Amino acid sequence: MSHDPSNSRTALRICPLCEATCGLTLTIEGTRVTGARGDREDVFSKGFICPKGASIGGLDEDPDRLRTPLVRNDGVLTEASWGEAFDAIARALPAIAQEHGPQAVGVVLGNPNVHTMAGALYPPALLAALRTRALFTASTLDQMPKHVSSGLLFGDPNTIPVPDLDRTDHVLMLGANPLESNGSLCTAPDFPGRLKALRRRGGRLTVVDPRRTRTARLADRHVAIRPGTDALLLAAMAHVLFEEKLTDPGVLADHVEGIGEVADAVSDFTPEAVAAACDVDAATIRTLARELAAAPTAAVYGRIGSCTVEHGTVASWLVDVLNVLTGNLDRPGGALFPLSATARAPRPAAPGKGFALGRWASRVSGHPEAKGELPLSALAEEIGTPGDGRIRALLVLAANPVLSAPDGDRLDVALADGLDFMVSVDPYLNETSRHADVVLPPPPPSQSAHFDFAFNTLAVRNQVRYTRPAVPLDADRMDEAEILARLVLAVSGMHGAEPDAVDTMVIDRALGKAVADPLSPVHGRTPADVSAALTGRTGAERRLDLMLRLGPYGEGFGTDPDGLSLERLLAHPHGIDLGPLAPRVPEVLTTPSGRIELFPAPIAADLPRLRRALDGRGDPDALVLVGRRHLRSNNSWLHNVAALRGGSNVCTLQMHPEDAARIGLADGASATVTADGGELTVPVEVTDGVRTGVVSLPHGWGHNRPGTRMSVASEQPGVNVNQLLDGSRLDPLSGTAVLNGIPVTVTPSR
Repeated sequence: MSHDPSNSRTALRICPLCEATCGLTLTIEGTRVTGARGDREDVFSKGFICPKGASIGGLDEDPDRLRTPLVRNDGVLTEASWGEAFDAIARALPAIAQEHGPQAVGVVLGNPNVHTMAGALYPPALLAALRTRALFTASTLDQMPKHVSSGLLFGDPNTIPVPDLDRTDHVLMLGANPLESNGSLCTAPDFPGRLKALRRRGGRLTVVDPRRTRTARLADRHVAIRPGTDALLLAAMAHVLFEEKLTDPGVLADHVEGIGEVADAVSDFTPEAVAAACDVDAATIRTLARELAAAPTAAVYGRIGSCTVEHGTVASWLVDVLNVLTGNLDRPGGALFPLSATARAPRPAAPGKGFALGRWASRVSGHPEAKGELPLSALAEEIGTPGDGRIRALLVLAANPVLSAPDGDRLDVALADGLDFMVSVDPYLNETSRHADVVLPPPPPSQSAHFDFAFNTLAVRNQVRYTRPAVPLDADRMDEAEILARLVLAVSGMHGAEPDAVDTMVIDRALGKAVADPLSPVHGRTPADVSAALTGRTGAERRLDLMLRLGPYGEGFGTDPDGLSLERLLAHPHGIDLGPLAPRVPEVLTTPSGRIELFPAPIAADLPRLRRALDGRGDPDALVLVGRRHLRSNNSWLHNVAALRGGSNVCTLQMHPEDAARIGLADGASATVTADGGELTVPVEVTDGVRTGVVSLPHGWGHNRPGTRMSVASEQPGVNVNQLLDGSRLDPLSGTAVLNGIPVTVTPSR
């Protein structure tokens, strides 16, 4: 199709395709996005763009994206009106909950929910309306260990420190590959450029990873650890700090308790004791600890490779133990707590309720909840096991657990045979949504507003940005905020009410608390008076305006004329810079003691399990499996974008040449991989980019199930690595699936 430059315009859009949240400048012809480049005036990303952002037009125009709802009639999904779709939901879901109780309705929230404005705003209201505890999210496949360790240390599972990348002198990075993932639990546009700047100013980057990733190749030191042993390495480093009297919490000393208990707890984890299990020599471990202590400023940062392992929560805890012991937590150049524009305004430091684990448990296996969630690995058994409390209906919001969770075959059967009713909010008919009775498709990115509620709480610099839809909503599409609001109404007995009723209810509830709070700038006023001052075209915008005004930088409904509001934010289309991260302890602490509780009881109770891992690696010829990320992909969502296919974005089993030769495999040969959950046949890629004893398969593939409508993905389906898992391996503190460090057997395919 030819382009007409005379009909061309540009519009700004924050990229929703990964955690970097880069600003984009879209080229639009009529209502089509024909190009995307980095927004050079964006206060945060300053023009950076990656292949995903550059391909946003292809995602927007994907012909496989659903435009209208699908409703199952006589076993077949057929196009329906929005009214018919919500009528079907309103008939089915409340009746199931009334007959079998609220726990009979489960909710699954996928990763894309935190990448959309509506996905952040409406699920809490949906869960409140359903009154269910059967909540499963992608967090238990990814980051829950960090939430749990942060909750235990600081009192709030969302109080997560991030490395101060732009000012630090030293980064110790474990299980992270931000040159390809763009970062995670650390929102940093142009993460590669920030790491290169660290080295240019004389700083040091150390990467601990069993693969020689692009990030590892950039590093000053690459430590090819044995997968799953990060906690042992970190414990040994802490041991060295105590043994050699290198600990110095600095100004945090008055705000930390439990340092002595930690010293006792790591006394057995000498470098010599852990060396065999980690396959890292004791001298290197001592050097890592000494370099960390000697750096003027430093930050330890661990991500998915250190989270999705058997000791993920303990490893996440030890990351911040090292930051505390070296005086690098909560100081410039170390690891700091961001202050988002929509966070609660700072308050005087005081003890809080703290964080509790295991307030309830899953019905079948008794897995304890963490942060209000049950392990996604347990979803299939919660549907398929008979008895009271069985999940009979499921709402799946932007999730594809058939591919992303362990043992997708079992879940596939459970979704097909075990549910009375299922709703998917998804733009695609994918491996999971194909089982739904109703599919509600949100519009493409260009037709959606965007604000990063979650990622601004993890950003390496405080800033705030908002973009309205770049393209008007098509007549046959419904805005995602309206979809989710109508879903709330359909399950709460308010079907047919205007969707703004949900926003009004949330605003009224928030203002009722605010006007009664002596520390609020609107204390003593009436909710109606304050609500009348809100601006915005939509209910979602009015809610954003409320949060901005009452937030830490807000104008407080007239108390600070220079503060933030939606109106002021709209006047700054490239965003507003709110300054570098700053120390926030003790203000952020909500533990019962009001201090950093460095040796929480659940961690102490789990350490004997870590001590048992000191026994070493066992069979020297054994293989373990790790995943891998790719710059041109993000889990399973982007495999249907033709522009992102090819290159190294392929589903192969990476294997070291020595292991391949020992087993009798050549590059391009077909191998059979066997583990707890079954076996897969996959082509081999022989490379020294993975260490001996380790094989690697990427996540998010396996697009070969019938009944989907993902034509590009199905051309090169790959295999579902999670089918090698049976769901029995979990980090017990967080319920997170063990996806890395899994024992496997690899043989030539016959």
